[in-house]
Amino acid sequence: MVIKPKIRGFICTNAHPVGCAEHVQEQINYVKQQGALKNAPKNVLVIGASTGYGLASRITAAFGGGAKTLGIFFEKEGTERKTGSAGWYNTAAFQAAADAEGLWSKNINGDAFSNEIKQKAIDTIKADLGKVDLVIYSLASPRRTDPNTGEVYSSTLKPIGNSVTTKNLNTSKREIDAITVEAANQDDIDNTIKVMGGEDWEMWIDALKEADVLADNFKTSAYTYIGKELTWPIYGHATIGKAKEDLDRATVAIKESTKALNGEAYVSSLNAVVTQASSAIPIMPLYISALFKVMKADGTYEGTIEQIHALFTENLYGDSPRFDDGGHLFQNYKELEDDVQARIQTVWDSVTTETIDELTDYVGYHNEFLRLFGFGIDAVDYEQDVDPVAAIANMID
Repeated sequence: MVIKPKIRGFICTNAHPVGCAEHVQEQINYVKQQGALKNAPKNVLVIGASTGYGLASRITAAFGGGAKTLGIFFEKEGTERKTGSAGWYNTAAFQAAADAEGLWSKNINGDAFSNEIKQKAIDTIKADLGKVDLVIYSLASPRRTDPNTGEVYSSTLKPIGNSVTTKNLNTSKREIDAITVEAANQDDIDNTIKVMGGEDWEMWIDALKEADVLADNFKTSAYTYIGKELTWPIYGHATIGKAKEDLDRATVAIKESTKALNGEAYVSSLNAVVTQASSAIPIMPLYISALFKVMKADGTYEGTIEQIHALFTENLYGDSPRFDDGGHLFQNYKELEDDVQARIQTVWDSVTTETIDELTDYVGYHNEFLRLFGFGIDAVDYEQDVDPVAAIANMID
C-alpha cells in the first residue's frame, strides 16, 4: 500500500515501515560516527526499547559499545490492510541492523508491567546472557495494571492545587489559543504515581536481583524531564511531577536493596524532545517549538540520540558525572541555562497565531513529530507501494 500520515489531534494513527527503518538507521549512523564508547556495558536490558529515549539507549549500547541487548516493548504488528505501530517497525529495523553486524539481540513484545514479561526477560537473560550490567527503564504508558492485584490505574496530566489556564499551541488548528486544565484530586495524584512513578522500575530490579541475573557493579537508570518555571504548572508542580518524585524514592530503595552488588541507580534528567508522550502534554508543543528556535540558533540543541549518546559518554560511563540539585544525572543542562530559558519565555509571551513561524520553530517540531512515525524523511519515496507487514527476528514467544 501507499502510506501517508493520518494525524488525529496529537497522535498519528499509522506509521511507515521504510521511513521508520531509515530513521533508525540515521541514529545508528550517528552513534557509529562518534567512535567506540569507553567503559561500555556488555549485557543490556532496555525496558521500553522501541521508541524515543529507550530506543536511542538500545542503539547507543549496541552500536556504540557492541553490547548484547534485550528489548522489552508493547507494540502492534502490521497486517496487509493496516500498518503496525512505529515502535514495531523501529524494532524490526534495529534487529535487522544488529543481525547484519553480528550483534546479539532479542526482543519481547508484551506488557512490561506484568509478572509474565518480567519472567520471560529473566529466563532469556539466564539462558543467553547470564547477567546484565545495565538496565534502562524508559516506559511511557497512560495506564498500568498492577500485576499482583489486577487493579488498573490511569494517569492524568493535571496541576496540583488550582486549575491552570495557559497559552497553548493547538497543533490540530495550527493556532495559538488558551487551555484550561482542572486541578487534580488525590486519586488523580495517586493513580498517576502508580502508573508513572518508580514502583514498576523497583519491581523489575527486585525480580532481576532475586533471580540472580544482575551483575556486580551493575547500573540502572530511569529517565525523567524536570524543566523549569515555564513548564512547572502542568509538568513539574503537577501529577506528572509527583510521579517523577516517586522515581527519586525508588532510586534510594534500589540502591539499598542492591548494596551487596554495589549497584548504581540513577534518574537521568533529559532534554524536552518530541516524543509520542510529550506531544500529548499541554504546554509542551509550544514550549518545544520555542526551545528549538532558541537552541538551534545557538547550535546547542540535541535530539534524542544525541542526548542519550552524551548521557552514556559524559554521565553514565563518564569519568566525572554531572548531577543537578536533585541528585539526578544532569544531561539537559544546556536547555536549563538561565539565558536559554529567558529567551524561550520571551518567545512564549509574545507569540501569536500569526507569528508562529517567525518566533518559533513549529515547522521543526512538526517535522520531528512526523519522523517519529517514519514520515517526512528525505531518503524515502512516499509514493511507492510498501508492505506494511514487517517481521521482527529473534522475538521471544
